Amino acid sequence: MLDEVRALLILQDRDRRLMALAKDLEKLPIDEARAKSKLAGDEAAVSKAHDALLAAELKVKKIELDTETRRTTIKRLKIQQFETRKNDEYQAFNHEIARYEKEIDGFETLELQAMDAVDHCRELHQAAKAALAHTQKLIAEDLASIAQRQQRMLAEQSEVSADRANLASKVPGSALPLYERLMRTKLGLAVAPMADNRCGGCHMKVIASTAINAQAGKELVQCENCGRILYMAD
Repeated sequence: MLDEVRALLILQDRDRRLMALAKDLEKLPIDEARAKSKLAGDEAAVSKAHDALLAAELKVKKIELDTETRRTTIKRLKIQQFETRKNDEYQAFNHEIARYEKEIDGFETLELQAMDAVDHCRELHQAAKAALAHTQKLIAEDLASIAQRQQRMLAEQSEVSADRANLASKVPGSALPLYERLMRTKLGLAVAPMADNRCGGCHMKVIASTAINAQAGKELVQCENCGRILYMAD
């Protein structure tokens, strides 16, 4: 194998690794966003449970207020009843007091039911918060793992880049510009193996003279179809 081709193959290996690292690094923000998006459902559940709890507590307070209003009215009616001297008015006050007392009985039943509902809503709220805390812990672990991956990849990227620069400096000047142009236009495969007289890049059959020159390994040979630099596959 021609020394230039051998050097370019090693360089291509580093370049392809750098391309893979760059692609993986580009995915990290997507992975972070996907991890954080898992919180949305649990956060919505906590918010919904919190609103339900507030509504249940407000209902209890309203019932308590309505009950207290009736008790105040009963106290007022009893004072008025005590002051009256007319039997029919006295009896009318009795009926009114009885009606309000019956309403109070009904409100007390409703209050017990509403307080049970508050307890249930509080349990759901606590469960939703616990689920959110669990998810937050898992996501924190995911984000920490992503950060560690990023650090490892950046370190490797720096190391491979330095190695790549050293290798590139040793490639003969005439071969390097051709290689770099092909790397930009040929999807990261500038140097391709030739097998059965076919280019390993475009998979087209090469002409006989190209195949013979590639087999000889004495000069830089390019596929006449795609322009890639060819070498004999093992």
